[in-house]
Amino acid sequence: MPQRTPGPLALAVDIGGTKMAAGLVTADGTVLAADRIATARPAPGPDAAAEVWAGLRTMLERLVTVAGDRPITGVGTSTAGPFDLAGATVSPVNITAWRGFPLVDRLAEVVPGVPVRLAGDGVCAAIGEHWRGAGRGHDDLLVLVVSTGVGGGLIHGGHPFTGRSGNAGHVGHMVVDLDGEPCPCGGRGCVEAVASGPGMVRYALREGWRPTGDGTARDLADTARGGDPVALAAFTRSADALAAGIVSAAAMCDLNQVVIGGGVAHAADLLFPPLKEALARYGRLGFLSGITVRPAGLGGDAGLIGAAALIHAPDPYWPSTSRS
Repeated sequence: MPQRTPGPLALAVDIGGTKMAAGLVTADGTVLAADRIATARPAPGPDAAAEVWAGLRTMLERLVTVAGDRPITGVGTSTAGPFDLAGATVSPVNITAWRGFPLVDRLAEVVPGVPVRLAGDGVCAAIGEHWRGAGRGHDDLLVLVVSTGVGGGLIHGGHPFTGRSGNAGHVGHMVVDLDGEPCPCGGRGCVEAVASGPGMVRYALREGWRPTGDGTARDLADTARGGDPVALAAFTRSADALAAGIVSAAAMCDLNQVVIGGGVAHAADLLFPPLKEALARYGRLGFLSGITVRPAGLGGDAGLIGAAALIHAPDPYWPSTSRS
């Protein structure tokens, strides 16, 4: 019996403000090998950008070694934004050392001679969930990633909708409080300023919350489950901001399917009940009623799997105007 030849791999990369992950992903969306590191936070200076890149490059080179003789046919990259798709540079809000960083060129140095394709983390999460996760079968879909920031991605008519610059669907930077607190993006009153993990913690500390652990959103969730009223209020406030962003996006795009992932979404027992109540309160028009919200199906791998789809499934996921 002839031996089956292993298929090609995508090297998938997922860049966030807290962690960077990478993996070798097959054409059916299976993550064969993966690794992750904390995102470096060097002191400001001329070498800061290179220091952040050095850790990522080392991780990628390890995975290329793991692939061995099995071909890597492309590098798909999910990144926090904003970024410049035309210039192939990234300037993530939560990675201050990278401003106009030439990420695509750097990745091409690690795996030369193959396509390097870049999309926002929210878009890649949306692609991943549509391709292999909780969004399968729904061709008009909003996916939110609620973590250090709040990313978003849109699927419209079965294709990612990325907009002119590649940043469409950035629900985290829709303004939901005209007199709101500053956001890391430089604006005020954004969904992210209220609903992200750090935003929730800032609010709780301001209101007198006393951490029992490390003072993170996970600690906040633990105390909320114990009945702490300030911690519970932080989750309700986050849910209200998310609901306002979701209803606004639904009013613009006429969609009713939403998937939520990311670290904060792991506290679905605390977030989803007030979120559903707020959606019903804000979505009063007929076409905005009945918005369905479900947790992500791919967990922390959504961004990696979506990034791999840019390589393995360019039709429908890689816009023809941007194809390598």
